[in-house]
Parts: sequence; C-alpha cells; structure tokens
Amino acid sequence: MRFAIVAAAVLLCSAPHAHAQDATYALRFLTPETALKAAQAALRKCRDNSYQVAVAVVDRMGITQVVLRDRFAGPHTPDMAISKAWTALSFRTNTSEFADATQAGRPQSGVRHRPGIAAVGGGLLVQGGGNLLGGIGVSGAPGGKEDDACAAAGIAAIEESLAF
Repeated sequence: MRFAIVAAAVLLCSAPHAHAQDATYALRFLTPETALKAAQAALRKCRDNSYQVAVAVVDRMGITQVVLRDRFAGPHTPDMAISKAWTALSFRTNTSEFADATQAGRPQSGVRHRPGIAAVGGGLLVQGGGNLLGGIGVSGAPGGKEDDACAAAGIAAIEESLAF
C-alpha cells in the first residue's frame, strides 16, 4: 500500500514537469557567416556564367541576413532577391514551384498580389538536419532557371555544415 502511494506521488509530481517541457522548443538558425558563405557562392556561380546578380539570404523568421549585389546588377535586383528568398521561406516552397501553383485561374493565384511576394524562379529553401533554416534568393540572371542554379550553388557551399 505504501509503495502505491509513493508511486502515485511520483507520477503526480512528474506530470506537470512533462507539460512544462512541451511549452517551449529549440530552434536552429543560420549564422551570419554561413549565410554570407552561401551568398558568396551563389554570386560566384552567377559570375562564372557572366550574370550580374544580387543574392539575398533570409533566416528562418524571414529576416534578411545578407544581401550582395554585383557591380552591374540592375537596381531592382536586391529587392527582388530578398522577395524571392522571403517568398520561398514564407510559403515553404521553392519559388519556381510557387510560380506554377499560383498561376491565374488556380486556387492560390490571389497570393501573388500580397506585398513582397515573388512568384518567379530564383528563391530556394535552405534546410538542414530536418530543419527549415531560411531562404536564398537570386535576381538578375537571364531567367528563373539560371537564378535557381546560382541559388542552388549557394546552398551546396554550406550543405555539409548544415547536416547536423
């Protein structure tokens, strides 16, 4: 009988503790150095193909961490790169896929009219270790496929360090 009372007391005392742990959680964020390394690799890939671009990296909360603009990239490219990175992160899909899903006449077409949305290729999700860590956007290459390729090179440059 005494054992049953002690066991019940232990269970009652540990139950609130288990619920307290569920009230919070840990997040992983890209370091500024990692975001910069990705942006530099994306810029280098575009330069190797003679594209003048801007590259932006946003963290998992959509806050811009890095923006790089090549010398002759258009004046619109920094804002567009940020929008592409933010759109990928916010909608948790690469912007090429997002562009297809939001075409006129599709159920999600209305989101294209929200401020800051970029429904065009060049924005990719940055993920690692099963976590969404941010987004990378490239603007200024001849098309979305080329922007995507540069963004992918940025992710490839940091991929190993994200596999935690």
